[in-house]
Amino acid sequence: MTNKQKLNIHFFLVLFKCFQHLRFLYIFLLVCLTSANAQDVDFSQFFESPLTRNPSLAGIFQGDIRVQSIYRTQWASISTPFQTGSLNFDMKRPIGKGLDFISMGLQMMYDKAGAASLSTISALSIINYSKALSGDKNKYLSLGFMGGFVQRSFDRTRITTNSQYDANGYNPSLPDGEPFSLSNFSYLDGSVGVSFNSGIGYDKPTNNYFVGLAYHHFNRPKNSFYKNPEVELQPKIVFSSGVKFSLNETSYFTIHADYSQQGKYQELIGGALYSYKIGDDFDNPLYTLHLGAFLRASDAIIPIVKLDLHPISFAFSYDANISNLKTISQGRGGVEISLSYIGYFDKYQSSKFIPLCPKF
Repeated sequence: MTNKQKLNIHFFLVLFKCFQHLRFLYIFLLVCLTSANAQDVDFSQFFESPLTRNPSLAGIFQGDIRVQSIYRTQWASISTPFQTGSLNFDMKRPIGKGLDFISMGLQMMYDKAGAASLSTISALSIINYSKALSGDKNKYLSLGFMGGFVQRSFDRTRITTNSQYDANGYNPSLPDGEPFSLSNFSYLDGSVGVSFNSGIGYDKPTNNYFVGLAYHHFNRPKNSFYKNPEVELQPKIVFSSGVKFSLNETSYFTIHADYSQQGKYQELIGGALYSYKIGDDFDNPLYTLHLGAFLRASDAIIPIVKLDLHPISFAFSYDANISNLKTISQGRGGVEISLSYIGYFDKYQSSKFIPLCPKF
């Protein structure tokens, strides 16, 4: 049997070992008990879209350049599917000869919802400065800003109202009776965020954590197809945290959680991934398998599987609906897939440990 065949057999055996560690995940999920509802678009794999969480998370990865994409489709079992796609790019560079670094990026998103094709398209640029707080330990304080252009539109020909019904039933020739002045509009949007990340101890540099706080839509842009009354997009506060710790040289846990509040709506999502490295070199494994589960409180249980084929990563998740809508949805929520790439500017990976930022 060749080494490659042995490695492939070992890959599937690892699945069994992953399930043995999943009990830890469910203990963590039990603490996520609060009402869940939100106005902004969000993802179940929120950890694969860090720039939508907090602009100060730009550049917090091991590498020079990162590209991440997510596609989500939801509620196909009960209505016209809601479809959301996100693409983000960020890169970082050291500042001078010190350990500080600056990161720049771009976050693009497309969302289409409902029979009337209510669509949102955004393109937001990001800049983040990370200040080293220690000369011999990965400890950073980061401040990031994100801003850009957003456009919203819908197809007015696909909506129906009570005004379009007469004695004979629905009559599409009748006016809809709605005083829409526009079927599309655009605005500028802005966000700011701060985060702190650090290694845990000195003997295990792979163990690290972060906490962050972001304030989205701080400029309160107008967000309505009606001229009167004007409606502002309410600011959203997002508190994020994460920790990564090793179990041994081949496996580790990563825990992520976000709490967001926008007006009267709030959401809590959290969970963990168990990761197992496969290959002869555990510092540079051939691939890494991640298996875990997340909970969006009062809304969905989300099993996730992810595979790193360095430098490419692929992840799949499914929302099992547990909200009051489950009677109609029969528990079927949304499918989500993500693809990411992390690389270096040169083939020698000369910046692999410069700066010494935590890697999530």
